[in-house]
Amino acid sequence: MFNALLISSIYVLDQDKALDFYVGKLGLEVNTDQDLGFMRWLTVNVPGDARQILLEKPGAPALDIKTAEQVREMVSKGATGGHLFFTTADCRKTYSELRAKGVEFTEEPTERPYGIDCGLRDPFGNHIRFSQPLHVATPVASATKANR
Repeated sequence: MFNALLISSIYVLDQDKALDFYVGKLGLEVNTDQDLGFMRWLTVNVPGDARQILLEKPGAPALDIKTAEQVREMVSKGATGGHLFFTTADCRKTYSELRAKGVEFTEEPTERPYGIDCGLRDPFGNHIRFSQPLHVATPVASATKANR
């Protein structure tokens, strides 16, 4: 069976502009930037985290020309379902730091049952949230097993 999730992808319309946003503003780091001939394989990750985000332009080899155009239109509308969810130790501090860098938010930090989180969109319309999670309680099933 699987033992890890290594790479997730989101569509972006311009990979250089995506690098400016994800590395220059959000503070991620480039993991891989390689020309494969048929596409540019560009991944970023949170520093110290092995999970990568593929910043993928809609096109070949996964999509034909007509479908790629349709996907680009949907990305521009923020309707492709591209979502990323990060965690942070201090949501309000991260929010302030990113606003100072010119990041535009769709939602200010808000207290939720699971922690404090807020939302933004990347320059292409992908939805991004980051959260300061609350301490997670021990699941009932695990607690029950421990008490046996």
